[in-house]
Amino acid sequence: MMTVCTPTDCPEVTAEHISAMHAKYLVERDRRINRNHNDQYIPASGKWATLYEEDPYTAVVPREPVTGETDVVILGAGYCGMMVAAQLKKAGISNFYNIDHGGNFGGTWYWNRYPGIQCDNDSLVYMPLLEETGYMPSKKFADGYEIHDHCQIIADTFGLRENALFHTLIQSLKWDGEANRWNVGTNRGDQIKARFVVLAMGPLNKPKLPGIPGIDAFKGKIFHTARWDYDYTGGSWRNPELNKLADKKVAIIGTGATAIQIVPYLAKHAGQTYVIQRTPSTIDERNNRPIDPEWFASQKPGWQQERIRNFHHAAMERLAPGEPDLIQDIWTEISRNVSAELEAEGWPDVTMEEYAARREVWDYRVMERLRNRCDVVKDPETAEALKPYYRYLCKRPASNDDYYPAFNQPNVTLIDVAETQGVERLTEKGFVHQGVEYEVDCLIMASGYEVTNDLDRRWGIETIEGVNGLSIYDYWKDGFQTFQGMTAHNFPNMFFTGFTQAAANSSNSKTFVDQGFHIGYIASQALLRGATRVEPSAEAQDAYIKHLRSIAVDNSEYVVECTPSYFNNEGDQTKKRGIFGEPWGEGYYAFEDMLAKWRDEGGLRGLTLEGEKVTEPAE
Repeated sequence: MMTVCTPTDCPEVTAEHISAMHAKYLVERDRRINRNHNDQYIPASGKWATLYEEDPYTAVVPREPVTGETDVVILGAGYCGMMVAAQLKKAGISNFYNIDHGGNFGGTWYWNRYPGIQCDNDSLVYMPLLEETGYMPSKKFADGYEIHDHCQIIADTFGLRENALFHTLIQSLKWDGEANRWNVGTNRGDQIKARFVVLAMGPLNKPKLPGIPGIDAFKGKIFHTARWDYDYTGGSWRNPELNKLADKKVAIIGTGATAIQIVPYLAKHAGQTYVIQRTPSTIDERNNRPIDPEWFASQKPGWQQERIRNFHHAAMERLAPGEPDLIQDIWTEISRNVSAELEAEGWPDVTMEEYAARREVWDYRVMERLRNRCDVVKDPETAEALKPYYRYLCKRPASNDDYYPAFNQPNVTLIDVAETQGVERLTEKGFVHQGVEYEVDCLIMASGYEVTNDLDRRWGIETIEGVNGLSIYDYWKDGFQTFQGMTAHNFPNMFFTGFTQAAANSSNSKTFVDQGFHIGYIASQALLRGATRVEPSAEAQDAYIKHLRSIAVDNSEYVVECTPSYFNNEGDQTKKRGIFGEPWGEGYYAFEDMLAKWRDEGGLRGLTLEGEKVTEPAE
């Protein structure tokens, strides 16, 4: 179990040191900002559509098109879609479809099967519905296949399989104002009339590719980490012994959370591995210990929600006086140390500004500790290139015990492209960096997902049209317009999930569970009241947005100074839509309390309901 840092572990920092580091952070940021921002990536469409649309894991089973009516269509069968479905079941709604282009439940945990894949959050927090399913994760950071298997347990526990349409892509969603139904069209010829539609695709939906000049020229093997090709590499998802790479030269593009997990396996098995890095990640020790069955069995009802709340306090807000850090890892280190400092002083009453100042000092101390970890790499130039110079949480924190030691192997070479903002170009045989061609047999793209790009690229749905044919892409072009982050005027009977104008929890799965509950409440109330159309009034939506922005926390300076990543739109400050949307400034649980009070009032205040109309019977 981790403890508070000692001065040796987290070196003391002076005001002069902080000033110097702050200046260096800005220099390192500027080196990496690409003027094309998100446009430096290309979508997985056209020639590259197979990297998104084709399923290498499960054969597509022919089926007849689905027609007729249903109460709800849920777009997605990953964590987000599953949490919505489970909450609909709890609300008494069982007539719905989960539609997903994967071959089973799991979402990102279905598609991502690369070697070494694990969650990088505490699994007791991240894996949802552990009390409801009675499932105990095997270790602090569960393997990807274990999370996938738990998704199947959730599906079976809540009876979701009979409602699933897999290997199916939504192509159009059009509101029929006469029938008060959504017309849902898919690539399988489905034409479904749905009372309600829930967009639950999750933030890690569509892979994106690096827009390297000559990407079409490379004639070797190329794939994205979200579609790992074990036929080429050897091994399997549950036994990633990549025995077919022994005589191969492999390059991996990207050094984010995914690549950190993959590189040690490439180092172990490939003849030569080139790791192409623009910005290094922060990489702490993993300390991936097993879950104690006796401890797990001793937990009282409600333990998981208590642990989630504790994680959120430590990772995104602040621990209360006397509140322990139950998580004890890199995500909670700064809060843990600030709390220890305040406790030693007898818990003085500090303002938010004073608390933030203490966090900033510990931010610099922790980052100095993390940079010192790179010195395990014997080559000084490589060790220095691996050191992260930015504030904590400018990039997603990672942990791994084998990543840095891999660079001491003769078959692993770091290609640092900070100065050139990427490799120069691809050729038929490999890549060119600073005028030197490196021949490779295989190019692996660890380039992430369409997290903060335009919505049409992120969602991959050609048409979403509300009242009078209004496109959601046009309606939200200049920013989100919602009520409670989950409904929107002009888009009746449609619900949104994820990071819009709601609240962001440090655990995405918690966010999805709570949003599913709220959506289930509204949909079930509409059905009970015989309403066929539910949407917020324009006045209620405007009032909500005005209040949301009046309590917003201004962290723009922090974000602007961060190194470019999907956390800050690749450094593009002209975009109004960030990864967390416009979060509720008073905090996650304050937002949940607001929604609970609204539900307790029972009047669906702010929503407009229209009564039932006579429609033709379903087929």
